[in-house]
Amino acid sequence: MHPTAHVADLVVFGGTGDLSMRKLLPALFHSDRDGRLAPQTRVIAMSRGGLTDADFRGKVEAEVRPRLHSGDDEGWARFLGRLHHVSVDVGGPDHAGWRALTHLLAGRENIDRVFYLASPPMTFGPFCRGVQEAGLATPRSRVVLEKPLGRDLAGARRINDEVGAIFEERQIFRIDHYLGKETVQNLLVLRFANAFLEPVWNSLWIDHVQITAAESVGTPGRRGYYDQAGALRDMVQNHLLQLLCLVAMEPPSRNDRESIRDEKLKVLQSLRQIAGTEADRFTVRGQYVSGEVDGRAVPGYLDEPDHTAPTVASHRVETFTAIRAEVKNWRWAGVPFYLRTGKRMPHRRSEIVVQFKEVPHSIFPGGGPNRLVLRLGPSEGIHLHIMAKEPGAGEVVPRPVPLSLSFADTFRARVPEAYERLLMDVLSGNPTLFMRRDEVEAAWSWIDPIIATWESGGSPPEPYAAGTPGPAAARELLGRSGRAWYEEDLP
Repeated sequence: MHPTAHVADLVVFGGTGDLSMRKLLPALFHSDRDGRLAPQTRVIAMSRGGLTDADFRGKVEAEVRPRLHSGDDEGWARFLGRLHHVSVDVGGPDHAGWRALTHLLAGRENIDRVFYLASPPMTFGPFCRGVQEAGLATPRSRVVLEKPLGRDLAGARRINDEVGAIFEERQIFRIDHYLGKETVQNLLVLRFANAFLEPVWNSLWIDHVQITAAESVGTPGRRGYYDQAGALRDMVQNHLLQLLCLVAMEPPSRNDRESIRDEKLKVLQSLRQIAGTEADRFTVRGQYVSGEVDGRAVPGYLDEPDHTAPTVASHRVETFTAIRAEVKNWRWAGVPFYLRTGKRMPHRRSEIVVQFKEVPHSIFPGGGPNRLVLRLGPSEGIHLHIMAKEPGAGEVVPRPVPLSLSFADTFRARVPEAYERLLMDVLSGNPTLFMRRDEVEAAWSWIDPIIATWESGGSPPEPYAAGTPGPAAARELLGRSGRAWYEEDLP
């Protein structure tokens, strides 16, 4: 058993859903195989499915194991033995499910108890009230909330109030799986454990920063959700703003659970507000139409297969957004942060690009700026682009070349999925990579004026063909200052 293994009961509400089957259970299996789950740790799925323990284990065998590509039969049998299922209708009149959960947890009040809400945010409050009414909330309990946390600041505050009425803030873990990625965690080490970067990590040397989360997939079968969310709420308010915070934050005084979150909050509070006419200048929204992705024709957003017909909201929701943000403090004054995310783009890629300024006087024609590229996916790594001489006789020809760190190649080990790290942090009670209430509300305070401007405007999102990098206005957002989006492929 790993020395940091913790004993816990992990109760997953929505335990038979897509997130549980695709991410949570595979992450828990890998953690179990690596010895990070104590022998007494159990995983209890909650759903309305009416499944027995055997039914649930059969479902996991059929849906999860094929994703793992693991031949560890002994480890798989051990993992299945941890699994249980309880049928509960949260908010319904039948309390038999809560009684069954109470019976299952009886006698284990002195170990950690984690409630993971892999469910829509409107269920967070009712679920926590159900936990309290069943007498299952203990001082050693924790609750994990999946995003999105509301649709606006008022909604986020309402959810925070409902959950906060049952659990203390120290017990609430608001999860953002981007913060569990190896490259994101390495960004902190890269910045704060290497002396050569800090002197140039400011507006004197950095020209601009780009943060991109591009997806090649569309939204088939998800229009009902996406009509109400859109790219701004779904990706920018949480994922991209969290990455911006880690790039822009000041060095914390120590590596502990609150110091890092304190510095991230200061960044969010320093963001220049974008509203009214500035939203027209500094934001772009688009919606994909039919096109070609990876050599195959795909439909537009309004024509994606779904069980509901397009509505007025369908025509106005953005599947792409780009934003020019500014952090108004001494370190970053004048440095634009460009945020971009979209569906049905040419390739799946998530990355942070820090572009440095040109040398003050270049004696070599054809040179270019240095870039630090932090690739979050699909292949995680860090790439520093420097100028080097192209081999050969004759004139000196400078060419940008990457100094590359691939985690998989360098450490010759499987790179853990983000949920593996985050789940182990939850079980150990470490909230460093989770969002605090004031962080979430500060992010919504910056996003809400953009949403209000968009919703009060008359023009719909700009169309862009599936398989392209987004609408033309996104290129113009950078082009007005002589910049361009970084689109190069990395090894």
